[in-house]
Order: sequence, then C-alpha cells, then structure tokens
Amino acid sequence: MHLCAIIFYMNRFVRTTLSALSLAAFVAPAALAQDLPPKLDPVEFNSCLNELRGTSAFKAITPATFTRFTDALAPDPSVLVLLNRQPEFTMPVWDYMAVLVDDERVAAGRAGFAKWNETLQQIEQQTGVAANVIVGVWGVESNFGQNLGGRPLVQSLATLSCFGRRQAYFRGEFAAALRILQEGHIVPEKLSGSWAGAFGQTQFMPSTFFRSAVDFDGDGRRDIVDSVPDALASTAKFLQNAGYRRGEPWGFEVRLPTGFDTSSAGRKNKQPISNWRAAGLTLADGSPLPNSVPSAGLLIPARGGPAFLVGRNFDALFSYNASENYGLAIAHLSDLVAKSGEGTDFVTPWPTDDPGLSRAQNRELQIQLLARGHDIGSADGMIGAKTREAIKAEQQRLGHKVDGRGGQKLLRVLEQGGERR
Repeated sequence: MHLCAIIFYMNRFVRTTLSALSLAAFVAPAALAQDLPPKLDPVEFNSCLNELRGTSAFKAITPATFTRFTDALAPDPSVLVLLNRQPEFTMPVWDYMAVLVDDERVAAGRAGFAKWNETLQQIEQQTGVAANVIVGVWGVESNFGQNLGGRPLVQSLATLSCFGRRQAYFRGEFAAALRILQEGHIVPEKLSGSWAGAFGQTQFMPSTFFRSAVDFDGDGRRDIVDSVPDALASTAKFLQNAGYRRGEPWGFEVRLPTGFDTSSAGRKNKQPISNWRAAGLTLADGSPLPNSVPSAGLLIPARGGPAFLVGRNFDALFSYNASENYGLAIAHLSDLVAKSGEGTDFVTPWPTDDPGLSRAQNRELQIQLLARGHDIGSADGMIGAKTREAIKAEQQRLGHKVDGRGGQKLLRVLEQGGERR
C-alpha cells in the first residue's frame, strides 16, 4: 500500500492490484465511532443498475449475465465505510517488514517453492521472472493462498459503482467481474476477495485479470483462485508486462561510506553501478558491488537504517502495489525463500530500539493482554481496535509512550510480569 514509504493498513484501493490481505489478516484497521454503515436506498441501487446495463462499459455483458447476477442483489453499505475511512494508524517500516517477512512466512514460502518447483521453473523459462520472486508476491499478497478475502466481488463492486467516490473506476471493474463470470473463468461462489474488488491468490483486480491472467494448467479457464499454476503464471505475466528483466536481481543491500551525501537517494534516480562503486558503496558485507544490474537507484526506507541499490526489477515489483515498502517486502521474502538458513534481518539493523513483532509475537502479545483481563477476543494475531486499546491501557499503566503500538519492549515487559519499571 504505500503512500510511498509508510503503509496504511487496508486503505489502499485504486491501484493495479489490491494487496496486503496477508497484512490485513493480522493488522486490522481500527473501527471508529463514526464508521457506521450508511443506509442505502435499494430503489436507488436498482435504478443505478438498470442504467448501467445499457452503458458502453457493459457492452460485452449479455442481458442474461447481467440479470442473473444483479436481479436479487442488495448493496453492501460496509464497503462505503472502508472506502471513506481515513487511516488513523501508520506502521513504521520495521513493523511492516517484521510482520510480512517473518520466520513463518519464509518457511511457508520455502515449502511452496519446493512443492511447485517444476511449475515455477516452467513459468520462469517462459516469462523470465525468477521463480522465487513469484513466490514472494504470492506470500505477501495472500499468505500463499490462505487469505483470499471473503466479500462477494459482484456485490462490493456493484455497490461502489452506484454509491460513494470513484464510481466510474469501479464500474469498469464491475463490468470486468461480470465478464469473468460470463466467460466461466471463476465459478460465482468463488469470485470473492477484498472489499474493493481484488481477488485470487495474488490479488488481481478484475481489469488486471484480463490483461495478465494466464491459463497455465491448460483447462481452458484462467482460474487464479483455485489453480495455483494459473495464479503463479499470471503473476509472472503481470511482472513481465511491467518490464521485469530476465536474469537481473531486484537489487541488493549496500553499505554507505561514512559521511555519504544521501541527497542523490531515490528509487527513480538511477545511476550506473560504476558510479555507485566510485562513490564508495559496497555490498552490506563489504564486498564490491556486482555488475548484475546495469543501473540502480539508492533506496533508504528509514534514515540510519538499511540501504539498498534497486534496479528495474524492483520497479516492476513496485508497479504491483505502488509501495516501496511493499516492493522491499517481496524482494526480501523472495531472497530468503531462495536461500537456506535462519533469520530474516538485513545486515544493517533498523534505526529503532524497539523492533517490530512477528505474527507469532503478535499472538503472544495478545495472550499476555488476555491474561490481564483485556477483552480483545482471541489471540489470533490480528492487531485491531480492541488490541490497540488494550495496548494503550498497558502502556499507560507501565509509564510507556501511549500510542497503541505493540513492539518488542512492551512484549518483553509483559512476559516478565508486566511490572512498571
């Protein structure tokens, strides 16, 4: 999501694909008091649908298809709450990376890579997109198919086509969703996903489906929901269309020389590797910069933290979700999936004395909060409104900064008895 360097939880929507269901699965946006679903007039809704059926956006949709999927349709007011919600909680990059690239996801990614290796190698041969990068997208987008979203796309997109902001955009996606059903690529009961219309194992918007979806398993359908080969090949096709270059890495972590002027930093400000080498940059372990990318931009997500030289393939990852943090999560996960060993940290630590929590640690934090009587539901790792209110209560009791953020410091204190110190 991104708004470029800081991710807002579920509020990113009008983009090429709608991601971070894997993130939303454990970091839920706070429910605000004013976030009550509006009352939507069903008569107005039906009138809107009747008008849409005759517009040019729906010219490819037969009357029978339109009638079948809209006749008994009711609007879903809750999607307008999500459409209009303003993010009230921002996530530092070290929290974002800790929860999206943790030991659990790396292990699941390696298992998926091994299970689907033959398919992945075929896809890489055909598209040039590295197999581990495809797995990285799969892991970040839906936690390897585990978090697909459960909202019926037709209902969500029909509602957004008739009420709220950006109706023209959503009408195009609504028409594309109906076309997917009309052509039989996805069965109706499986066409569900995020509130704004992204679906499948790597979260395509319906219009993106028609640009990039691939029938890789040869059954005549482009099924990115139930067919892992179709989903992975479609992801590779998207990245190929975005300019992914065969044989090049996304980039690499680097070490900056002491006193280096970072005014030239920026993903778009690409320079030949020879220039960066002449400026004194090395790989993070001190070895010379390789010539594996012809040019790269200097990415510094947080001042004083890890720095990276990123090439054209990082830009392709960025185009998937218009977020540098998102691209870095995929890049880092893909590297770890392709390697052996433990640990998920970069060589240079993040500039914080209170690192973020993994999903397992989020669950442990919730267990500690439940043990202290906080009514937060179950310890499911979803850091939503109730969990953040409980965190604030404990922070206030302990004399910590009251911001609702659960980090390593708070978890350690609670595990050690939770006494003020």
